[in-house]
Order: sequence, then structure tokens, then C-alpha cells
Amino acid sequence: MRVRERIRAGDREAFGALFDRYAASVHSHACRLTGDLTAAEDIMSETFLAAWRTREQVDPEGGSLRPWLLGIATNKARNHRRGVGRRLAFVARQPKPKETEDFADVSAERLDHQRELAAVRAVLDRLRQPEREVLALCVWAGLDYAQAADALGVPVGTVRSRLSRARTRLRGLAGEHLARERGETAGGRREPRRGRGEVGGRAASVALPGEGGPR
Repeated sequence: MRVRERIRAGDREAFGALFDRYAASVHSHACRLTGDLTAAEDIMSETFLAAWRTREQVDPEGGSLRPWLLGIATNKARNHRRGVGRRLAFVARQPKPKETEDFADVSAERLDHQRELAAVRAVLDRLRQPEREVLALCVWAGLDYAQAADALGVPVGTVRSRLSRARTRLRGLAGEHLARERGETAGGRREPRRGRGEVGGRAASVALPGEGGPR
């Protein structure tokens, strides 16, 4: 029996394998849409719970179920944002760690991730919601236009136009954000050089997708 048929039939072993395979992908997608690691964990859980409850709606024919799961996660993230309004990135509300503190490598990596995520979110929050969603699906999650259209329930042409607008606007917003970070605003003052873990060019490269994109 094929995976889709097993999922539709309520095969718990098959669903567990589905979770193991795509949980990280769903979590990353939720992170990019919310900018909040804790909220992303909740959204991931809600996504798979909803997937289990609606498993009988899965088309028995088709390929990977990843677009289906990311579509559910997109809706859950949309509900999260609607419920709490415009949210600041989690790390932006936290005090900077003291330089004398000794963090384990894993803690330092997590802080770096949070800071980078916060910088990207500061730019992404200024995009319209539909543009954010298609950017997250096509650029970061790597779905093609047809898969993203299926996940969002919109025509392929709509995905193309939203992604084009998002890329154009994102370039301008990222440039403005990085200029502010560097102190290149009124008066030409520059901020001190960044220390370990602070976001710079790498965040810009994450925020600005290349021209390639899905086809």
C-alpha cells in the first residue's frame, strides 16, 4: 500500500514516519513566518495534529506530502499572527548576553540563529502577508510554483506574481535595514563593529533570494 493510502487509512506507523521526515521542515517554515522559535514549535505540533485529523482529505494519488503539510503550517502561522497582531521577533525582546558569560557551542549557535532570524523578520514583516508566505514556500522551503499554489490554494500565476513583487520589495527593504544597522543614517554616524553572533551580511544573504528560484 502506498504512503498516501496508508495515511488516509490512519496507519499510525506511516504517519509517524511522515512526522520524522518533515517535522524539521515544517518547524523551519513556521520560524520564517512567525520569527518566534517557541511559536514555531506550537505551529509544528498543531500542523501534524490537523494533518492527522484531516488525513482522509489527502488525495490518494500524488507525490510528496510536504507541500500539503507546509500549506497547513502556513494557515496555522496566519492564524497565529492574526491572533496576536504584529509581533516582534522573539530575540529582539531579550537582553544581550553579558560578554563574561560562557555559553556552550550549542547555546551560541542558537543565539546566532535567533539574531539572524530577528534581522530577517525585521525586513519580512514589512512585506504583505501573501508575499511573505509565497517567499517562504518557494525560496526557503524550495517548493516549485505548482506545489506552492497547491499549498496556498491559489493559481500558479498568482504565486509567480507574488514572488516577483516580494523579491523586488525585499531588496529595497533589506538595503534600508542594513543601512540603519550600520549607522549610515542621518549624520553619517557609524555603529561600533559587531561582536560575536550579531547579524550582518549573512542575514542579508538569507533575506535576499537569488534570481534562480523555482521554475
